[in-house]
Amino acid sequence: MDHNDTIVKPVLSEKSTEFASQGKYVFRVAMKANKPLIRKAIKELFNVTAKKINIVNVRGKKKRVRAQYGFTSSWKKAVVTVKAGEKIELFENQ
Repeated sequence: MDHNDTIVKPVLSEKSTEFASQGKYVFRVAMKANKPLIRKAIKELFNVTAKKINIVNVRGKKKRVRAQYGFTSSWKKAVVTVKAGEKIELFENQ
C-alpha cells in the first residue's frame, strides 16, 4: 500500500485542533491500514517520528432520505502522537 493511499486526509474538528497543541494529530486512514503502515507513512510524508499511534474504527451512521434508509460509510481514524519538539506543519496553519 502506497503512503498516499494509507493517509486519506486530516480530520479537522475542535477536538483535533486541541490535540494538535498537545502534539497529537488526527488522520482519516485506509480501512486496511495498521500501525506499522501508518508509522511509515507519517515518517515519509511529514518527516516526523510517531511516538504513539491509536486507531479507532468509526462506524457508519444510519441516514434517511425521504422513504429511503441507508448508511454512511464506516471509516478508520488514527491519532498520531509525535516526539516532543516535532510538529506537522499542515495542522499548525489552521
